[in-house]
Amino acid sequence: MVTSQHEASHRVFQDRPELLGPVFRMLGVPLPPKLAVDVLNSDVTEIRPIERRIDSVLHITPSEGKPFLLAIEAQGRKAPDKAATWTYYLGYLAAKYQCPANLLVVCTDEHTARWAEGPFELGGADWPSLTLRPLVAGPHNVPLITDPAEAADDLALAVFSVLTHASHRLTPETLRAVGTALRKADARSSEYFFDIVNMGLAGTGHRALWEDIMRASYFPGSGTLLERTFLEGKAEGEATGKTEGKAEGKAEGKAEGKISLLLKLLDAHGVSLTEDATARINACTDLDTLDTWFDRALTARTIAEVLDPTVD
Repeated sequence: MVTSQHEASHRVFQDRPELLGPVFRMLGVPLPPKLAVDVLNSDVTEIRPIERRIDSVLHITPSEGKPFLLAIEAQGRKAPDKAATWTYYLGYLAAKYQCPANLLVVCTDEHTARWAEGPFELGGADWPSLTLRPLVAGPHNVPLITDPAEAADDLALAVFSVLTHASHRLTPETLRAVGTALRKADARSSEYFFDIVNMGLAGTGHRALWEDIMRASYFPGSGTLLERTFLEGKAEGEATGKTEGKAEGKAEGKAEGKISLLLKLLDAHGVSLTEDATARINACTDLDTLDTWFDRALTARTIAEVLDPTVD
């Protein structure tokens, strides 16, 4: 099942290709300083009933050397069939685009990361015909950044460090370092990286701490959507709670604050709402349901994916 943590681990490379340089250097495969990067269609299906989709595919044109393709897969656990699937991906891409293809696997679990490094041999036991050796970024080789100055120097890598270590070694110092760096970044980068970290921490014990750190270190005065939605949602919730003066009023105020935050997030991501969907959201008073919808809205492209998602 695709999770927001899974989505964040590979999508950050699509949105912020400058991350490729430090990650490849870390893996011992240096890239030229200047790259032209294009996102390609990740559908590699030949027979429609059998769907095959790579998480991300990038076409990279270095300032020096020949262009190549990079398939990026987020892998959360060991899977015996993945070697054959990954080999299919690389063969398909190389044949379709007549271009060399490499594979980068991003893991948030060290045991999975070490397994993903292979090598994987495919073919008969006495004569393997193919050997697959993916590039792998995981907790075993991605540095855990705790210095705010270091995080500010390479914000994309600092955020990737959070995503990679989210399930295990992540510390409050790492989150505070990234929070401090975001405060110094431009508004557009701050909003993007806040969203991607929020996605990556979904389902972990660090999400609440991250939001507390952002409230404390990021505000006030940035004027971004992140600041406005937090402050407006908080103000609406407090205002309603004070007006009612009762526990029910406070609960209703919290729900209204969450609804306001959810609607602003959907609008910012360009998700269209039907009248029925808007009415359903506005009528919801269950805080857990609103939190679930908010988590889905971080990656959803349609309102159906938020309110009535299908099983992946």
